[in-house]
Amino acid sequence: MLCTSQGNQGNRNLLLLFVTLAAWETGSGQVHYSVSEEAKHGTFVGRIAQDLGLELAELVPRLFRIASKGRGDFLEVNLQNGILFVNSRIDREELCGRRAECSIHLEVIVDRPLQVFHVEVEVKDINDNRPVFSTSEQKLSILESQPLDSRFPLEGASDADIGENAILTYGLSSNEFFTLDIINKKDKGKLPVLVLSKLLDREENPQLRLLLTATDEGKPELTGSVTLLILVLDANDNAPVFDQTVYEVKMYENSANQTLVIWLNASDADEGINKEVIYSFSSLVPSTIRRKFLINERTGEVRINDAIDFEDSNTYEIHVDVTDKGNLPMVGHCTILVEILDENDNSPVVVVTSLALPVREDAQVGTVISLISVSDRDSGANGQVTCSLTPESPFKLVSTFKNYYSLVLDSVLDRESMANYEVVVTARDGGLPSLSATASVSVEVADVNDNAPAFAQHEYTVFVKENNPPGCHIFTVSARDADAQENALVSYSLVERVNGKIDFEETKLWKLQIEAVDKGNPPMFGHCTVLIEVLDVNDNAPELLVTSLLLSIPEDAPLGTVITLISVTDRDIGSNAQVTCSLTPRVPFKLVSTFKNYYSLVLDSSLDREKVSEYALALIAKDGGSPSLSTSASVSVEVADVNDNAPTFAQPEYTVFVKENNPPGCHIFTVLLVLTLLLYTALRCSAPPSEGACGPVKPRLVCSSAVENWSFSRERRQRVCSGEGPPKTDLMVFSPSVPPGLNSGDIGDQQEFCENVSTVILGCIMPINVNHIVVHQQIKSIA
Repeated sequence: MLCTSQGNQGNRNLLLLFVTLAAWETGSGQVHYSVSEEAKHGTFVGRIAQDLGLELAELVPRLFRIASKGRGDFLEVNLQNGILFVNSRIDREELCGRRAECSIHLEVIVDRPLQVFHVEVEVKDINDNRPVFSTSEQKLSILESQPLDSRFPLEGASDADIGENAILTYGLSSNEFFTLDIINKKDKGKLPVLVLSKLLDREENPQLRLLLTATDEGKPELTGSVTLLILVLDANDNAPVFDQTVYEVKMYENSANQTLVIWLNASDADEGINKEVIYSFSSLVPSTIRRKFLINERTGEVRINDAIDFEDSNTYEIHVDVTDKGNLPMVGHCTILVEILDENDNSPVVVVTSLALPVREDAQVGTVISLISVSDRDSGANGQVTCSLTPESPFKLVSTFKNYYSLVLDSVLDRESMANYEVVVTARDGGLPSLSATASVSVEVADVNDNAPAFAQHEYTVFVKENNPPGCHIFTVSARDADAQENALVSYSLVERVNGKIDFEETKLWKLQIEAVDKGNPPMFGHCTVLIEVLDVNDNAPELLVTSLLLSIPEDAPLGTVITLISVTDRDIGSNAQVTCSLTPRVPFKLVSTFKNYYSLVLDSSLDREKVSEYALALIAKDGGSPSLSTSASVSVEVADVNDNAPTFAQPEYTVFVKENNPPGCHIFTVLLVLTLLLYTALRCSAPPSEGACGPVKPRLVCSSAVENWSFSRERRQRVCSGEGPPKTDLMVFSPSVPPGLNSGDIGDQQEFCENVSTVILGCIMPINVNHIVVHQQIKSIA
């Protein structure tokens, strides 16, 4: 019935503790709940989604999840209704030991965007642990001669709960020899002590069995008990006595082995061997303490034997017995309470979780990049941790909850200035000297297409020789895009396509606009101008311009007479257009440069038509290019006749022998006369054969209009006649006929011309005398 009653009462208390508290702590922005330990699976803890201001519909899309330091399966969230519930058994004592405060710290994380909430769930203690003694039986040896009010310390019980559930009261089963006294050990609990209230008589009662009960103040109360076996000894009158019943010692953790903890001192009022004492650990001392400490049984020195770590245990309770060497040994007791003081021997621990990487370079200030938690096993100032961030960067640490930080963006990013940041989170405790720990966080900055391709220059000037074939390389331009990956892939095009041959003589300067575009989305553009200056190539031969290719000059022209002007040009420039002119073969003429690109053909030596009547000249114009180009022209120069020669016979006197009685018309003798005339005209003519008194006369007339001169030679055979008939005074008559190709309208002019040219009245042997020749206005008079 007792167990049933306690169980029902426990269930009622458990149900009451299932009521949770959800409230925003002022100024902290954190959600707090409470739940009793040992709550069943599915027990309601709180409406976490509602309390965090999250919509139920966004829990799954935003990847709602919780994480807790250490084990993470105590609590879970139903994503359908946003309720936090108990997922597995929570044992407060296992979770927090005997600490007064026990909480489960949850990190609630949602993405898109990344948000972090801190939730603290307090685990409330229930009275689920009974007081427990280390052994089921404690043995005490007490001399029958022990005086009244002698005190015998007992090992107390321990309760894994806290608060009222761990406050113990002791009770002793009813007996006539002993009463129970309680020693309060300040904050260390209570120590039960047996007090002898009636003298013992070993012969009547050699041993006694008592029941020591420990009861906690929980509801319902839980109890534990241990049997006290008291052996009544027949021995010494005086037991050894310590100068203190309880010793309190404080020492730092990590003290070296053999460090003195305390030097106990016990005295015995007896004499001799009964006065000699031996120190030893009580049978109540567990093996864990025996490994940590050593006691010198002769001197009573208690020393450290193993590592003392505050984080493992901060107090030790050591029970020491001192026994004399009497025949019936007597025992004295004391308790050493060793308090371990914390040293700063634990560095902080830094844990980086939930990295939201990479970070876009256009991320907003305040974007959470990662979550950071720190811890330190030390206590007090040694366990108080502060965090800092190095080196200087566009990030900062924001404290969100106890020992929890967020790494957030503090200023704008520019991947082109810095594409990756290596920041170091340093956690430093408050100990002296301080200990620290670091964690590196690599933050990669993701590229955004925020840079247009850029050319090294806005304008390029390129020199290109003309006449390059299509497809030949002229120049290379390159644009750089400060972005990365596809955002930096650049293609090129002409803004306006230009077709045409590169010809210096046609276009000396081309202006091209080049566009560079990246493959970002949306793309970005850059531009530059390429000025192509065409360089001249010697691809144009010189050009010769002569007033006429058929020239004439009188044979009596003075030296220096200008025959014609010659101009030379070249479409190229520079040395390619520097033209020099020469004359071949060696003739009585020379070229004189009058001014730039002009030459005069000048008579350089005297002429004699009778020796050379026509000169064929070659004019050569040559430029200064490499290789040079040249042009030639053939010019014909005729020497015009001047009447500087009289007609001559072969000999001044002829003797002819003629038979008498020759009939008229008979041939007597022939003389040869050569007459050469040079005339300026534009006509073509020929003289037909004519009949004279002496027979047919055969003149020969040669004309050339291309050179505007006309000349003829007349070969005449004179006949001397005898016989009948009157003598002829017009022995030679010149009567031209119409040459082929002339119109009838030209006949009269030519006939008149030819008649006037040669109408000579001679006697039979009369010399020819040419006095005057007139050919209308087209013929230049010649004396």
